[in-house]
Amino acid sequence: MAVQAYRSTKKYETFSYLPQMTPDQVRRQIAYAIAQGWNPAVEHTAKGTPAKVSFWHMWKLPMFGEQSIDVVLAEIEACHREFPDQMVRFVAYDNYAQSQGIAFVVYR
Repeated sequence: MAVQAYRSTKKYETFSYLPQMTPDQVRRQIAYAIAQGWNPAVEHTAKGTPAKVSFWHMWKLPMFGEQSIDVVLAEIEACHREFPDQMVRFVAYDNYAQSQGIAFVVYR
């Protein structure tokens, strides 16, 4: 099978080249981030913003030490309700590496 070019809209983060994640897949990614000891956070930005100059606004503060997947999902949903016309992404910060451990758009 030949490799095909991916034709779609703008790309944001690594998972944007894959089909939209199901709720269960989102839940498993959040569970993985929490299991790594990373601190979850939620961000949002206007749709159509060029990827190279996009500024993501933080939704509240990072959820330092949060262990509940349901709490994180509730914050993602609350952000989406507040900004229904914007993209919402999940981010997990790795304190040890002082970087993002994972980031992906939940609502495009």
